[in-house]
Amino acid sequence: MRLKGKVAIVTGAASGIGKEIAEKFAYEGAKVVIADLDGNKAEIAAKALQKSNHEAMAVEMDVTKEEQVEAGVAKAISAYGGVDILVSDAGTQFISSIVDLPFDEWKRLLATHLDGAFLTTRACLKNMYKRGKGGSIIYMGSVHSKEASPLKAPYVTAKHGLIGLCEVVAKEGAEHKVRANVICPGYVHTSLVEKQIPNEAKDLGISEEDVIKKVMLKDTVDGEFTTTADVADVALFFASFDSNALTGQSLIVSHGWRMQ
Repeated sequence: MRLKGKVAIVTGAASGIGKEIAEKFAYEGAKVVIADLDGNKAEIAAKALQKSNHEAMAVEMDVTKEEQVEAGVAKAISAYGGVDILVSDAGTQFISSIVDLPFDEWKRLLATHLDGAFLTTRACLKNMYKRGKGGSIIYMGSVHSKEASPLKAPYVTAKHGLIGLCEVVAKEGAEHKVRANVICPGYVHTSLVEKQIPNEAKDLGISEEDVIKKVMLKDTVDGEFTTTADVADVALFFASFDSNALTGQSLIVSHGWRMQ
């Protein structure tokens, strides 16, 4: 097992990509902290892992709230003795042209993606530095960390920002053997994307089928969605890599949508 004895905090882990990563980590031997805005769903996800004889706990956490982040990370440290891995996955989406975009939605998206990443990173780094055992910080970016799409100004801005945060963490964390990397998935057919399809269809004046084929997947090599399992495999690779040789990097997982 590649993560035996490691402690991993995964935000947004009650569903979607975060849940898949938490399950993958648990099956690889990690003690997993399911951190999510929805405390009830977090409990259900944690109990499911416990029933399969994995160590897991739930923490209700709004990643935009400093007090909740600090308390949640402290709870995990108290239960498991420290933190080895952070996966910053909590995210949201809002589809709108810039001219119609409410300022509150702009602030909400940036707070969730960027403030959340910063607050959880800071809380975990303090423990990682203190313990002196190194660690891995993994950010959930997007192909939109590399390029833009219409109707997604705050999302694209936030995902670009995660690249910058990652690179700073990689440089500051190096002397403490803490690595930082970004996963950049293409479209993953989660509930977040499911909700996005009709919104884009309405704003673009096309059918939902055309949103999928002619917008979301048109630049992939095979017309396929990236899966949560694909992303979890990359998260495991980053989490289990054991030297500073792989840090400050971003890896695109998009069926060839974006190549570099």
